[in-house]
Amino acid sequence: MAALSSPSSYTELKDAWHPSTTTVDTTSSSYWFNWRVTICCVWMALAMVITAFLIFKYEGFRRKRTGNEGDGGEKEWSGNVYEDETWRPCLRNIHPAWLLAFRAVAFFVLLIMLIIIGLVDGPTIFFYYTQWTFALITLYFGLGSLLSLHGCYKYNKRAAGDRVDSIEAIDSERARSKGSDNTLQESQYSSNPANFWGYVFQIIFQMNAGAVLLTDCVFWFILVPFLEIHDYSLNVLVINMHSLNAIFLLGDAALNSLSFPCFRIAYFFSWTIAYVLFQWTLHSLVHIWWPYPFLDLSSHYAPLWYFSVAVMHLPCYGAFALLVKLKHRLLQRWFPESYQSPR
Repeated sequence: MAALSSPSSYTELKDAWHPSTTTVDTTSSSYWFNWRVTICCVWMALAMVITAFLIFKYEGFRRKRTGNEGDGGEKEWSGNVYEDETWRPCLRNIHPAWLLAFRAVAFFVLLIMLIIIGLVDGPTIFFYYTQWTFALITLYFGLGSLLSLHGCYKYNKRAAGDRVDSIEAIDSERARSKGSDNTLQESQYSSNPANFWGYVFQIIFQMNAGAVLLTDCVFWFILVPFLEIHDYSLNVLVINMHSLNAIFLLGDAALNSLSFPCFRIAYFFSWTIAYVLFQWTLHSLVHIWWPYPFLDLSSHYAPLWYFSVAVMHLPCYGAFALLVKLKHRLLQRWFPESYQSPR
C-alpha cells in the first residue's frame, strides 16, 4: 500500500497515492470532542482492557517452571517459550543451519526493500500500517537470524561432545545406529526457558502472523480491485512488498518449531492500537492527510469502520493459527519419526 505506478510522472504518482488532506481541521477541539470519537474511544478502551487481561493471565514469562504437572509441579502453560524453540527446525532431519540461512536471506531481502521504499517515497510512507508491519517483519527475521546463529553454535558444540561420548559408550550397539542417531539428535535440544529475546521473538512472530495477513488481504481483495476501476497499475515494488512478506513468514512458519497459542492475538491488537494512537496523536498536533479514509473521525460511519477493522483481526489471526495447526498435523502424519512437537 505504499505507492502505485501509472504512466504519469513520479510526482503525479505520489500525489495520486496520497489521500487529499481532510477539509476538517483535526487540530481543533471540536474534531475530538463529539459522539463519534467517544464511541471510537470506547472501542479502543475495550480492546486495551481485553488485551491486558489476556497477557497478564496467560503469558508464559509470568509463570514458573517448577516441574511436571504429573509430578505435583506447576502446570505447563501454553504461553511458555523454550530456548531451543526459537532456532530448532520442526523436523530432526533438518539441520538448524537451514533455518538460519532462510532467515538471513529473508532479512536482507526485506531490509533492502524497506530502504528502497524509504528512499523512493520518503519518510511519510511510514504513516501507513503496511510499512509498520513491513518493518516489524524485517525486525523479526533480523532477530531470528541472530537467535538461529546462536542456536547453531550450541547445536554443533553439543553434537561434538555427544559424539565423543557416544564412541565410548555404544560400540556394542553399532547395529542400531539409526536409533542411536535419533537419540543423539534429540539430545541436541534442551528444555531451558527462553530469555527475554526469546519471548520477544515469539511475540513478534505472532504479531506478524495477524498483521501480515490483514495488510495483504486488505490490499489484494479491497484496494487492488478499487484501483483497477480507476485505471491504476501496480509497480513491481508494491507487488513484492505485499507478497514477499507473507511468503517469507509462511516459509518460516513451515520450518520453525514455535508454538502458536491463541491468546497472543492480544499482541496483534496491541500493535494496531499503537498505530491508531500514533495517528490520533499526530493528527491532533498537525493538520495532514489520513493514510486510510476509514481512520477519519469526521465521518458519521467512523465508529462502524473502527469496529469492522477490529473484527477483521479475528479471521486474519485465526487463519494463520489454522495453517500452523494443519502444518503440525501433516508433519506428524508424514514424518512421525522426525517430527518435533512444539508441545
